[in-house]
Amino acid sequence: MSKNKFGFAPLETPPAPKRRREVGPMGAAVREAAGSLEESTENLVEQRRLNAADAKEWRRAKGEGRVLVEIALDAILTDGLPRDRLDLDAVAASDEMEELKTSIRERGQKEPIEVFVTESGYQLKKGWRRLTAMRQLFKETADERFAHVTARIDEDAASRIDLYIDMVEENVIREDLSFAEMAQVAIIAAQEEGEGAADLVSRIYSSLHKMKRSYIRSFVHLLQHLEGALPFPKAVARNLGVEVSRRLQAEPDAVQALRDELSMSETPEAQANVLRRFADAGAVQPAKPRRVERNVKYEFHVGRSKVTARKGECRILSEVDFSSVDRKLLQRAIEAFDEVLKGS
Repeated sequence: MSKNKFGFAPLETPPAPKRRREVGPMGAAVREAAGSLEESTENLVEQRRLNAADAKEWRRAKGEGRVLVEIALDAILTDGLPRDRLDLDAVAASDEMEELKTSIRERGQKEPIEVFVTESGYQLKKGWRRLTAMRQLFKETADERFAHVTARIDEDAASRIDLYIDMVEENVIREDLSFAEMAQVAIIAAQEEGEGAADLVSRIYSSLHKMKRSYIRSFVHLLQHLEGALPFPKAVARNLGVEVSRRLQAEPDAVQALRDELSMSETPEAQANVLRRFADAGAVQPAKPRRVERNVKYEFHVGRSKVTARKGECRILSEVDFSSVDRKLLQRAIEAFDEVLKGS
């Protein structure tokens, strides 16, 4: 190390120690708050984005009728669209209705009904049997489980014809409608639209095979020619109805004679005999009234069990699981039942 002229060497000073800058409590709190704010802001932005996407998807689903809601039974009207059944009272009191009620009672309503919106409120479009079953269950039990029905709302109901198509589509797919019922739908729709019923068949039943549509048109002509003279329209077999329809169109002067004889038919079998004679002969000779024994049926309840009696059949609908009852015990009960009937 060189020295200066005075003989002193430069003084060596140690390097200054680096100052450690430690964050104090207040600074740490500020940094933590800033980090949390940034993170929460990012989460909030992401949540808002997801909410907007969910809201858009929900609105689309609602517009397409994919959202299910619960509607009070008395808020649904059934007079806005004529049903595709000729005898609704018989359907409401049928064994099939009891089976549907049993299923709903045990497992709940699995399939929604469908309604459309009008100025007067909700109108039923699909699911008359399900709605009827729920109403009967609520009337019988007063259970709040049956006070509301699960429904899909069609807020963009199109034309009346489209409503008819939607109404009958599920029944037609299940082949649950008779040709007379399908023809009746076309006749009612034609009255509302001011069009020919036979022409509307192609629009209402466009998903069916053309041969089946031809059968429906034949039944349209059959019902229109007889103008309600058929006492049991649902019981008319397809081929027989088509043959009679052809005869009526070929021989319109024979309509009144056929109407007169049909008025004497007290059973579906008697009606079928009249139609067969007409189809085979092309004309009907007035026949003397013949008294036909009716098939008597009645129902009553024993406790919570429903008993249906008709010729050759006694049916018991109960909550009891008869398969779990001891066979010998059940046999003794049936034998006692049989002994009571023999002694009556």
